[in-house]
Amino acid sequence: MPTAKRMFIIILLVLNAIVLLGQIWPEGAPSFAHIVNIITLGLNVSFLLTLIKGPGNRTH
Repeated sequence: MPTAKRMFIIILLVLNAIVLLGQIWPEGAPSFAHIVNIITLGLNVSFLLTLIKGPGNRTH
């Protein structure tokens, strides 16, 4: 069973692939593509912030 972090990364990869496909082939993008773009951007930012603030990134 995948961990929560692994599952979150898989979801991010799928959403990023959908966004990339929409950029490559805009005519084929569904009507809800702008919502997927915003959700993906928000999740990417939150994931990167958790990586920056993670316990392994202390500057002591």
